[in-house]
Amino acid sequence: MALRNIAFALSISSAIVVNSPVMADTWNVDPGQSTLGFEVQQGEGTLRGTFATWTASIEFDPNAPETAEIAVDVKAMSASTGNPQFDGTMPGSEWFDVNSFPIAEFKADAVSLVEGNSYSADGTLTIKGISHPVKLDFTLDIDGDTAKAEGKATVNRLDYKLGSGVGTDTVGDLVTVTLDLTAIR
Repeated sequence: MALRNIAFALSISSAIVVNSPVMADTWNVDPGQSTLGFEVQQGEGTLRGTFATWTASIEFDPNAPETAEIAVDVKAMSASTGNPQFDGTMPGSEWFDVNSFPIAEFKADAVSLVEGNSYSADGTLTIKGISHPVKLDFTLDIDGDTAKAEGKATVNRLDYKLGSGVGTDTVGDLVTVTLDLTAIR
């Protein structure tokens, strides 16, 4: 009788362990070693900029990427290209309209392993209250408790009414968002 109770208890314990959800690690971004940037064709050249103020909430297990929870909030006012003319216009209503929409948001809906250390995050990007699906492709290298991720996503600025009155010959429609981050668990 006691042996049967022990066997029953072991089988219940095994079932609980097998059916328990995978616990993803919480990763904290190191802002001093991380950059969120953007690139867009501007005339004959490429205009590059960064967002100085942004936060990310990352729950991620590389062995179970489908359980990931990733959300990023970007303070639109922190966009900077180093060019006073562009930097002066970006906060205005024609571009980010920071008075009405101070925060842009990205939320991953699904993350999957592509191969090796390459992943893809399908998510939703919201700028100026307008949301569209976006795919972020990224690589991830983990060394102990430090993760290094680099990624890119391409968005059409006109989908978010960014610079709607500015022609494609002046500023390209496609913007590449770049991510280079270091995070600690």
